[in-house]
Amino acid sequence: MARSEHSEKKKTVKKNKKKKDLRVSFHKQPEAMQLEMWQMNLRRQFGEEQDFQVTNVGSEPVFSEYQVWNPSSRNAYQVHIRTALPKKGLVPSNTLYSVGNTCNCQDFKTNRLGLCKHISATLHQVNKQRGAKKAFKDGFRPIISGVYVDYRQGPKIRLYIGSEQEMVFNQWAASWFDEQGFLQTPGFVQFEEVIASARTLQTEFQCAADAFDLIVEQRERLSRQARIDQLLPAGAQSAYFDSLLKTTLFHYQKTGIVFATRAGRCLLADEMGLGKTIQAIGAAELLRREMGIQKVLIVCPTSLKYQWKSEIEKFTDATVLVVEGIQTKRIAQYEKSEAFFLIVSYNTMANDADLLHKMGADLLILDEAQRIKNFRTKVSIQVKRIQTPYCFVLTGTPLENKLEDLYAVVQLIDQHKLPPLYRFLDRYQIKGDNGQIVGYKNLKEIGELLSDCLIRRLKKEVLTELPKRMDKVLMVPMMQQQVDIHRELADAVARLVAKWRKYHFLSEKDRRILILCLSQMRMVADSTYILDQQTRFDTKIDELLCIFEEALVHDDQKIVVFSQWERMTRLVAQELDAVEVGYAYLHGGVASADREDLITRFREDPDCRVFLSTDAGGVGLNLQSASLMVNLDIPWNPAILEQRIGRIYRLGQAENVTIINMVSASSIEERMLDILVFKSSLAQGILDPEGDDTIFMSESKFKKFMENVENLAGNGWEAFDADVTAETDELEHPDHAAEPELNAEKIQDKDSDVLPPNVKGDKAETTSRNPSSIGRKPKPTVDEERQADIAKRTPSKPSTPQQAPAPESPQALIRSGVNFFSGLAQTLSSPEKTQELVQSIVQTDAETGQTYLKIPVENAAVVENAVKLLGGLLAGLGR
Repeated sequence: MARSEHSEKKKTVKKNKKKKDLRVSFHKQPEAMQLEMWQMNLRRQFGEEQDFQVTNVGSEPVFSEYQVWNPSSRNAYQVHIRTALPKKGLVPSNTLYSVGNTCNCQDFKTNRLGLCKHISATLHQVNKQRGAKKAFKDGFRPIISGVYVDYRQGPKIRLYIGSEQEMVFNQWAASWFDEQGFLQTPGFVQFEEVIASARTLQTEFQCAADAFDLIVEQRERLSRQARIDQLLPAGAQSAYFDSLLKTTLFHYQKTGIVFATRAGRCLLADEMGLGKTIQAIGAAELLRREMGIQKVLIVCPTSLKYQWKSEIEKFTDATVLVVEGIQTKRIAQYEKSEAFFLIVSYNTMANDADLLHKMGADLLILDEAQRIKNFRTKVSIQVKRIQTPYCFVLTGTPLENKLEDLYAVVQLIDQHKLPPLYRFLDRYQIKGDNGQIVGYKNLKEIGELLSDCLIRRLKKEVLTELPKRMDKVLMVPMMQQQVDIHRELADAVARLVAKWRKYHFLSEKDRRILILCLSQMRMVADSTYILDQQTRFDTKIDELLCIFEEALVHDDQKIVVFSQWERMTRLVAQELDAVEVGYAYLHGGVASADREDLITRFREDPDCRVFLSTDAGGVGLNLQSASLMVNLDIPWNPAILEQRIGRIYRLGQAENVTIINMVSASSIEERMLDILVFKSSLAQGILDPEGDDTIFMSESKFKKFMENVENLAGNGWEAFDADVTAETDELEHPDHAAEPELNAEKIQDKDSDVLPPNVKGDKAETTSRNPSSIGRKPKPTVDEERQADIAKRTPSKPSTPQQAPAPESPQALIRSGVNFFSGLAQTLSSPEKTQELVQSIVQTDAETGQTYLKIPVENAAVVENAVKLLGGLLAGLGR
């Protein structure tokens, strides 16, 4: 008896061991198992082992419709069981009924196996029912016939025939379906008639919901393409494009617009600088006019929101709204806004995906789409929840590091365009003995598969169409910390503007404060680091890194980067060090003898990709080896800007050049760009370091300057930041900086850097009360790939100790006096200037007609001191 029990126990152990050995590895394909069988067995395991709740919601005991509830994800799926096991490949017509298990999950629709874990779980549960195994074994099948979508070879409409009236349906099917049961073209065109005739044979004849969706989608595509072909018979040559946008399009851009509108869902992958944005806007406008779309949702990086807004308003008459603020405010904008274009950041999209889906946009435009290359990120997952009939995906780098990048992007356009990922990688990857990826194969097949949904042109392919020089203004929003400081400075300027309007006079101290505030507004529009050298709040650097990422893909591409502020270029140098990109760095501290070596290295060293420079390198440099220039900020004097551009756009330049000028949205930079358009009067004003003396300018020039400042303010300086709102769901930031103490004496003249007013002694006071934020920019909740830890990249160059200016020496006073008399003599030598001087200091009383000498002074004490000095001088002369 004991031996018998031992024998039975041994058999049980062997049985359990055998069962354990049959478990399929998720990470590695068994050597003796084919790829498809491995994937099917994995799904069988998942379905049988996971705790799914399966409920029969149909009318039949076995071959019925089921609901599968997943407690862990809290999602429910609809499964329809029509056969015991899914068959692989095509089947003869006489067993047409033996295919057809379906599920509405994404894995089932894309894996091309006819099986998923939900179907596996359902079959596992159904097999436990009485009579189920016999039904499957004896080849029983559903009673009711119907059509469904077979995803195993791409989505196709397919027929299954039930046991009721089998012979009748076999005869009827020959008119509409092929031998494998797939719907033929006549049936596709007359699908409603197919369903109606089937229901005359069997009133319960079923048609899956996704079958109707597939018919509608394909019919719309054919209709749209026919409409575009009729409207644009000459393609890109059609006169229709003359009035599509308020600009002249290049031929290749027209071709891109035609391609996008015909495809409906496509990937615009042109090389950087070829105008993907304007092509997307043009295609959207064409769809609005001809296909009647009502709303476009644009998802882009935070730094590009206002760039999109600017270009839409520039090239179209369409309404546009940038969605910002807390979620309650955003919800109201989604529900109430009637704008044709809605623009949101990736972070906002990730938080509001369900709301955006319910909004029901017709077209989704996804810019810088390489951000969704990682399947597992929140951004990648959430963006797929937004379902729209049309979708344009924009990226200049669709394939950055590996094939999975391209696969992830294409999945958003058409999840059926490429094979399932396991087949895709097996087909196109080359692996070494240790499993490492050592190369790729069959790549031309990928291009053929994507030929109708991907368009990519390189600059060298369209070089003859491009102008020799293309200038682009890139609008970049400021972070909230920048906005706060900018607003404080703008308030100070507003008080001085109000004082000028009232008295038409500003003292020397007020003028110094005005100059300082305006300069600091420009600085903080770049980065808070320029002001305090401790905090890092900026978006221009991040956007520059995106430009690097896309442009430096080409081995022969070199880039020149300019900034007026040496501290700004220092930040860029730190970022280039972090990503190990070679660069040459020119600033005011580089000796003249060393400059030629920098130029030679940039020109001849293939590893030196970037030339960083302040305006110290704005003249005298020949940098024709670069064809792309980025100006992180724009000098007020247009001549200085042209001097920068002249470093690469000059004789000897063999390539077309692209100039990108970064401008912070809703800042002093944008106001100058928009209102004054770099008027030459500012080049002669106090903001030009090469211009006249900033303090002792003539009253007429200062009056002209103040008029420019008033024009710059528009309806008030407080309007500067009225339309700038923080995206509180995106940015985490420390407490706001305290209002700086304005001290006009704290002016530094080192590479045009000016310290903020709160600098005292040798050390700048931090503008943050949160110690953890020092030297680090708070990063958004997503975009981790681009957001590096700025604490690790705080520039190491020490700040220059600042000394309060010493009292003017006697020699300085003498020089000032000499300058005064020299200027006075020059004025009096000209009758016109003499008359202007007289008119400026003489005033006539309107009531009495009496003429007075009018000399503006700072206060009464100044006059009293001058009178005493004059009295003493006269008394001395009398003696």
